[in-house]
Amino acid sequence: MSKEEFKQVFLVNEFIKFILSKNYSTLTLNAYVNDLYYFSLFVKKRLDFVTYDDVRDYIEYLNLQNEKSTSVKRKISTLKSFYKFLYKNNYMDKKDYPMTKIAMPKSEKRLPKFIYYNDLLEIINISTKGKDNVRDRLIIEMLYATGVRVSELVNIKLNDIDYDNKRIIVHGKGNKERVVYYGDYAKEVLDEYLSTHYRKDQEYLFLNSNGTQLTTRGVRYIIDKIMDKLSIKTHVTPHVLRHTFATDMLNNGCDIKVVQELLGHSSLRATEIYTHVTNERLKEVYYKCFPRRDKDE
Repeated sequence: MSKEEFKQVFLVNEFIKFILSKNYSTLTLNAYVNDLYYFSLFVKKRLDFVTYDDVRDYIEYLNLQNEKSTSVKRKISTLKSFYKFLYKNNYMDKKDYPMTKIAMPKSEKRLPKFIYYNDLLEIINISTKGKDNVRDRLIIEMLYATGVRVSELVNIKLNDIDYDNKRIIVHGKGNKERVVYYGDYAKEVLDEYLSTHYRKDQEYLFLNSNGTQLTTRGVRYIIDKIMDKLSIKTHVTPHVLRHTFATDMLNNGCDIKVVQELLGHSSLRATEIYTHVTNERLKEVYYKCFPRRDKDE
């Protein structure tokens, strides 16, 4: 390995150590690594020697490849985080910082997918018919009742749960703690799960068939298997259940700032997208039910 290659590996490794200290998910960490790798292949130079023009050329290249704006935005965000880290830790002079004039592309306005309550009841009902029915139903109940991310769900520990007050301490992005709540339906299944599922020195709530911590991939697999038995058209994922939680809370009159806190959004703007969903639903119901919708011929 040349001196130049060693320096590049060192800088990336230091940045990855920094990201690991933030307690981000494995998926997020892999995204950072991949983004930096493909950027380095494009620029073909040591990353601390990159210029503004290099970054602009890279963004233009991504756009010519018809990359989605969300993908381009994430890759720019990775570069901003990386170069901010280099500058703050004196690996780069301010005059060499290449991201100063780089703007984020406008995000595509896509409404989050959600399911209606009747569909949710179908999912819960079918989840009770599998081999690990109590655990699988609890996964569905908890995702919907709390609105947590799947990465947060699998990291719930037994001592995070306040059983008397039906609340859970969740460790979210950036290792930020927040409190979420669950209702009587989830409590009933939780109590059954804890009383019937033997665990040997395991601190995590959700376990796989080997008795070890369930992974995010494992949760997605469980939900996919449940959905294979149903005819619901929406592709239901853990995140769709999170969207459903937020949408239902707003539809039932919950203050948007409360929903923001429960979801763990750092910005209210991230939560406001759900108001568009509820408005679309209002419009749909209005035009379906209003008797003077169409003018008689």
